[in-house]
Amino acid sequence: MPGIKDLRNKITIITGAGSGIGRSTALAFARKGADLVIADLSEERLAEVAREIEVLGARVLTRQVDVSKREEVDAFAKFVHRERGRVDILHNNAGVNLSGTVAESSIENWEWIFGINFWGVLYGVKAFLPYMIERRYGHIVNTASMFGLCAPPATPAYNATKFAVVGLGEGLRAEVRKYNIGVTTLCPGIVNTRIVADSRMEIKDNSIVTRDNLVQFYEKFALKPECVANAVVKAVRHNKSVVPVGPDAWALWMTKRFSQTLSDGIMMLSSRMLFGKS
Repeated sequence: MPGIKDLRNKITIITGAGSGIGRSTALAFARKGADLVIADLSEERLAEVAREIEVLGARVLTRQVDVSKREEVDAFAKFVHRERGRVDILHNNAGVNLSGTVAESSIENWEWIFGINFWGVLYGVKAFLPYMIERRYGHIVNTASMFGLCAPPATPAYNATKFAVVGLGEGLRAEVRKYNIGVTTLCPGIVNTRIVADSRMEIKDNSIVTRDNLVQFYEKFALKPECVANAVVKAVRHNKSVVPVGPDAWALWMTKRFSQTLSDGIMMLSSRMLFGKS
């Protein structure tokens, strides 16, 4: 099944568009002439991105949405259909991070991160997919992570949500192919976004992992969100399935596919570096 080659005037919905990957993806689609509808929890960030989109000459609508609340996502879908009449491309991108071991992290924080990272994606799919099926046309991009392909220590809750998104995307892709709808599961490596700065952390004081040193690492070494945005545009145009982005994502994914023993060794070494020997 071919992808959506011409993005001009395509109604493109992006959640988590106020910063990071969502913002960069919105701008990338705007440069291709798409018609944007962007959502985020922060109205202030949305307004800034909308101004950037308008400077590029593209149309844009904004909507404050908490993707962890099903009724808000359903209302968002109805808003888009009322204002634009259709949906061509949906990017379920909103996401958060939680750091801490399984033993240290609270159930409440696991419920919080699943509400956004997994349920938010599923709510988006369920709300917008019927409009795509009716027209037998469209493409869905769900943002997972390289941590949805392999599971390092320190972020087990985040890993679990992203593995769930990968599983959802692969099954959904096979299911909706008959409706001429494509599905891409985006699996970026470490990207310089606000996800660490805005994250919740439940890590012991003696751990070398802190918010400040993680933010500094991301700023120095992480992939730019514009690289991920370009991968999203390419994935929609060519109907790609699972899309790792960045050398770290490709390296970890290929290592796991080549040797589970080697992959396990890397994760154990990472755990010792982060938390020390038990």
